[in-house]
Amino acid sequence: MINGSIVALITPMNSDGSVDYASLEKLVEYHIAQGTDAIVAVGTTGESATLPLSEHIAVVSHTVKFAAGRVPVIGGNGANATAEAIELTKAQSKIGVAAMLGVTPYYNKPTPKGLIAHYKAVAASTDIPQILYNVPGRTAVDMLPETVAELVNVANIIGVKEATGDLSRVARLRALCGQDFKLYSGDDATSREFLQLGGDGVISVANNIVPKQFKAMCEAALKGDSVKALAVEAEIKSLFSALFCEANPIPVKWAAHRMGLINNGHIRLPLTELSPEYHGLLLEAMKNAHIEVQ
Repeated sequence: MINGSIVALITPMNSDGSVDYASLEKLVEYHIAQGTDAIVAVGTTGESATLPLSEHIAVVSHTVKFAAGRVPVIGGNGANATAEAIELTKAQSKIGVAAMLGVTPYYNKPTPKGLIAHYKAVAASTDIPQILYNVPGRTAVDMLPETVAELVNVANIIGVKEATGDLSRVARLRALCGQDFKLYSGDDATSREFLQLGGDGVISVANNIVPKQFKAMCEAALKGDSVKALAVEAEIKSLFSALFCEANPIPVKWAAHRMGLINNGHIRLPLTELSPEYHGLLLEAMKNAHIEVQ
């Protein structure tokens, strides 16, 4: 099972908007070298909303190829249309992903009944483990713990990424879903506490640029070493807000480019590259985290 420090990987792009596969391979190698426990390919941070299905599958497939079994790859399979999510799921079932991560359908605002039906239909289309993903700040729908609990008995639904930042949900989810159901934080700012309250891992944005430190924080928190977890968190904590000064993944792609991890910070419309007014803020946070920039 996948625990610990998981990166919500960015999708590097060339200046013409095409996927930069050379930089993608470089990112995969970087995370393996830094000890990242798993990679999410083309999740929401990977700009899944602006990658057409064929390109989405190609990026996940290349990530699996580059990882070559050295680290688990979780493919993003979320969509606001259930039929599209199923199509993504079926396609990824053939390319070697360890699991899939499905964000709640966005904009539609489905009811709890609709969410349950959606995830059951997606899970029924594959044998690959499925991870639910709740991020109401981006989707306009909040999948409550009670709704998640209705899906626990679906054999290949194995966990949930909870990105509300509401730490009270850890205990509620654990009580409702049991000890074997995986609980992943999707909120960097509260991730240390989430783990110390009984979570299993973190699917992180900041992990893109501080993987070694993020891994150390997660390991310490999972082992109950609060002193070390707090100390490591203090080094990178300013990034947790700075990386959201504009819509994710705008800031993290800019930061990765400044580090030389990717060839440029290009991002697809309707998002645009980081506004100059935020460059100083992000550079200061990177300096505090001991990140070298070019």
